[in-house]
Parts: sequence; structure tokens; C-alpha cells
Amino acid sequence: MAVRVEAMLSLEWSDALEVPNSSDLANAPAELRRSWVNKADEKQVLATYRAVNAVGDAPAPWWLRALDRGKISSRAEGHAVEDAVTELLSARPGWVFVPWVDYGEIGYWEFVPSESGVYGPATPTTVQFTAAHRGWIHLVPAHHGPGHAQPIDFTIDDLRAQIEDIELIA
Repeated sequence: MAVRVEAMLSLEWSDALEVPNSSDLANAPAELRRSWVNKADEKQVLATYRAVNAVGDAPAPWWLRALDRGKISSRAEGHAVEDAVTELLSARPGWVFVPWVDYGEIGYWEFVPSESGVYGPATPTTVQFTAAHRGWIHLVPAHHGPGHAQPIDFTIDDLRAQIEDIELIA
């Protein structure tokens, strides 16, 4: 009889991603950094992620995928990106952090005024964290109608330099 460990490994990983219950709604990524992946020894987190990912596509925060691929040097570097975006957007009116997103992911920022499009309700402009490129940010413009808008690769510097234009488009 063969022993299968995938289910147990997946269950352990699920527990590792869980943020302890809180009655408060997170207003920034830093407020979600209570899970095991954010607090445990970084080498252990990476080794566990790699073991789970070897069995199947494991959900994970963007920074852990970047760390696994050697694109960032530490979890702290990923957290610093999230904190820099938070510092910029939380100081501007209309930007709201949305903490619920795909399992394992950090939330995203949306520009609430962009929800009311010219032709009715629209999907708002969002700023999402990504491991897909070394800028770590996807800007998804507000859009209306079927389909999804294509994300635009951004950096923190791009966001800082273009934030007023982004808000005017809404």
C-alpha cells in the first residue's frame, strides 16, 4: 500500500497561509502579515513552499513566488514593496485596500472613484502586487463591459510619477 502525503502537505500549507481571525478589516498589506509564511523562519517557509509546489501549483503571496525564483533576496524586500505602495496610496483620497483576493495572495488597492464609468458602473482601477516582473506592480485600468483589462507592468517609481494622471483618467 502506497502512502500519499500530498493531502497532508496541502493541509499544512493551507494552515501556513491562514491569517489568525480578527474582527478588524485590514487596511493595508502589513495588517495581514500574521500568518506563518510571514512570521516563520524564511528558509523554512521557502523549503515548505517548494515541497508543496512540487506536488502541485501552491497558492502563495507574490513575494514568496518571487523569492522562490530568485527575483528578490528576502521576504523583507517584498514587504518593503507593499509598504511603499501603501505609503503612497493610503495618503491619497479615493484609494482603498481590498484585503480579500485569491487564496494565499495579498490584497490589492482600488481607486473607488473609477467605479462610476462614463457608461455606467465600471471595474475600478486597481494596483496589484505581482511576481510576473521586477517592478512588482500591475496597474489594471478601470474598464467597462465584458472581458478583463490587460494589466500594465509598473514600478513604484512609475506609480509615484503617474499617480495624478491615473486618478484623472477615472
